Amino acid sequence: MKDYLMREDSPLSDKQWDEIDDVVVDVARKKLIGRKVVHTYGPLGGGVQSIEIDRVDLNGEAELSKFSGDEDGQIQIKERRFIPVPLIYKDFMITWRDLENLKSSNRPLDYSLVAAATTSLAKKEDNIIFNGTKENQGIMNVEGRLCVKANDWSEGEHPYRDVAKAIEQLIKADSYGPYALVVSTDLYIKMQRIQEGTGVTVLSRVKELVDGKVYQSPMIEEGKAAVISIGAQNLDLAIGEDMVTAYMGDENLNHLFRVMESIALRIKRPQSICTIE
Repeated sequence: MKDYLMREDSPLSDKQWDEIDDVVVDVARKKLIGRKVVHTYGPLGGGVQSIEIDRVDLNGEAELSKFSGDEDGQIQIKERRFIPVPLIYKDFMITWRDLENLKSSNRPLDYSLVAAATTSLAKKEDNIIFNGTKENQGIMNVEGRLCVKANDWSEGEHPYRDVAKAIEQLIKADSYGPYALVVSTDLYIKMQRIQEGTGVTVLSRVKELVDGKVYQSPMIEEGKAAVISIGAQNLDLAIGEDMVTAYMGDENLNHLFRVMESIALRIKRPQSICTIE
């Protein structure tokens, strides 16, 4: 295990650390929405503080040649810039009295604090993916994205038509499937109704457009959604240090821990995203 995590200095056993790692992975897998629609790149290491982000030009069709071909029509990087890979974290404390009680009673460690810290970290990661940071825009606000006007999703087949229109815009921009739809919580609820004349929910019909990949996130502003052309050529999440727990030392006899990760969203082709708002 990495030295900077300082686990050997902690009062926890190897078994307890393994169980903490299992809790972090399990909670993250259940809570993270962004990683369901964005490819991951890495882990690259906790020391990585910045990374390049390339704007990619998908230059037309593939070439047909009887021989080796030439250099016309190559896919090229239009623009390269560097963005920070920020560290995000959430701390929690286990008191010395709780640890002593566990030793004397032979009870297992309560991992609810670990789960709570991981949940907080997962929310922060999704917020970065969908809404961005001061230095780096997210899916819902990146400059150059496509956009269609949202109709009232509580009426008729407006959700189906809006998503279909978004996909149409993506195809025109050479952003093909597979697609995923991420919506605000209120829009997800509005799709639970039975669509008149069909006998099925609006959600079921919308899922047909995106191969079932419909997700809701509380990080998306009310009344908004996004259709994303999934693919590493379009966007990915660069991971320096993936979610992990470190020991920070003791304070007033109590023991401090930190769940942390370092990530950066790289949107290479903004036209692979169409927001509905």
